[in-house]
Amino acid sequence: MKLEELRIYQRANEISDEIWQLVTKMSYFEKDTIGKQLARSADSISANIAEGYGRFFYKENRQFCFYSRGSLTETQNWLGKCNRRQIIDVVIYEKLNEQLNDLHKSLNAYIKTLGKAASDN
Repeated sequence: MKLEELRIYQRANEISDEIWQLVTKMSYFEKDTIGKQLARSADSISANIAEGYGRFFYKENRQFCFYSRGSLTETQNWLGKCNRRQIIDVVIYEKLNEQLNDLHKSLNAYIKTLGKAASDN
C-alpha cells in the first residue's frame, strides 16, 4: 500500500487543509500568535505519519505515530483556545474537534496494528 492510500494519512491531510483555510482568514495578531501554532501542529499530524511510514522497522513507524498523536492533541489544544477566545465559530470548532476525535481513535487502532506487526517479526 502506498502512503497516499493510507486512510489516516488522508484524513489527517484533510483536517490540516481545513485548518489552514481557517488560519488564513484570521487577523494578523491571531494568525501570528495562535494561528501559526495551530497550523504547524495540524500539519505535523500527517507529517509524522508519513515519516513513520517511510521507516524500515515497525517500531520506528509506531514511534512516529505516537508523535503524530501528540500533535493531534496539541491541535485540539489550540482549537480549544481559538474557541474560548471566540476566534472561530463554535460550529467550526465542534466539527473540527469531532474530526480530530475520530482520527485519534483511528490512529490508536493503527498504532495497535503496528505493535502487533512488530511483535510478530
